[in-house]
Amino acid sequence: MLEIQHIRTGKQEIIEGLKKRHFDAVPIIDEILNLDSNWRESKGNLEQIAAEMNQISKQIGLLFKEGKQEEANAAKAMTGQLKSSEAELKIKVDELEGKIQDLMYLLPNVPNELVKAGKSELDNETTEEHGAAPSFDFTPIPHWEIASKFNLIDFELGVKITGAGFPVYRGKGAKLQRALINFFLVEADKAGYEEIIPPHFVNEASAIATGQLPDKEGQMYHDERDDLYMIPTAEVPITNMYRNVILPNENFSVKLTGYTPCFRREAGSYGSDVRGLNRLHQFDKVEIVRIEHPKNTEAAMKEMVNHIKGLLEKLGLQYRILRLCGGDTGFTSAMTYDFEVYSAAQDKWLEVSSVSRFDTFQANRLKLRFKNADKKTQLCHTLNGSALALPRIVAALLENHQTKNGVAIPECLHAFTGFDSI
Repeated sequence: MLEIQHIRTGKQEIIEGLKKRHFDAVPIIDEILNLDSNWRESKGNLEQIAAEMNQISKQIGLLFKEGKQEEANAAKAMTGQLKSSEAELKIKVDELEGKIQDLMYLLPNVPNELVKAGKSELDNETTEEHGAAPSFDFTPIPHWEIASKFNLIDFELGVKITGAGFPVYRGKGAKLQRALINFFLVEADKAGYEEIIPPHFVNEASAIATGQLPDKEGQMYHDERDDLYMIPTAEVPITNMYRNVILPNENFSVKLTGYTPCFRREAGSYGSDVRGLNRLHQFDKVEIVRIEHPKNTEAAMKEMVNHIKGLLEKLGLQYRILRLCGGDTGFTSAMTYDFEVYSAAQDKWLEVSSVSRFDTFQANRLKLRFKNADKKTQLCHTLNGSALALPRIVAALLENHQTKNGVAIPECLHAFTGFDSI
């Protein structure tokens, strides 16, 4: 959520920034500022009434001591009137706050200055490419055929048990999945991230705090009876560990990681893009989360990008990095880098990670602050990234490392799989 003070002082800057998303912020911001003006006036009147009541209360005591009963009773009657006005004003102030907050939730984050204007993924910038496409002396087959041939993943059984988008991993397919999770967690540990095992359900307050609500209701599985949401990513519960927290000083850099299954409805997904492991309703992912002092955000993002590059290079996968344009950047993000790996048999790029910086947008919702050198509270910055999401990594490993007789397992995974080939 944007900061109200920023909207008051930087209205035009925000409007121009959000144009990169092709988002017209003028009507919403004008309404926010109008309500904010009314709120500040009402808040001032409320404070004035409180001061008057405090002053009159002191006078009442003195009047009774001096035996001026009639004047004291008149003052008490005035206090009663002021209390009635105070109650009405409190209701008005609360209503105005609610309306302002509801409108603030409609404003996306302002893109970073490096983010280009654009409408869709077609306008994204490729910032880096690594590796070459694998070559074969045979015709490579897609991962769903490899998975079926070697009994690694049973998509039809998943449909029987649950539905489309819920595959069953078995045998070496299950072991490869577990090996990747362990490999990613070990690498995150080496990089200084504290491992967390969070809940797989969150409450509404947690979903609002990280920006899943009210923007992504249709993408989340919701248990209406208990009003809980199945997590779309470990980012949500892990970041919410710091909701309503004030860090004691400015010497901090919080680095957290966690493996969880992730649940996404992915409504409206069809066709070849959802074949096999390309798009699932349940999938595994290792997430990295950072909470940083604003001056450290840029360096932290570079570090996270380099961490993910290292994982992909150890897995021997060709990849490219895209800086998303304004129109393709997520609602809460100020800047996002997407990692894509090349799928040899499908002859296309598959997204496997997003690294995003949110600056104060999430922290403002979270009320996540720190005390600066002057002992004043200041909003933290938050970042997160997939390190990594498993389905398309598995797809790329099976396709890009396939041989005539099976699949060669990258050396970095041998200690975790217990085998070097399928």
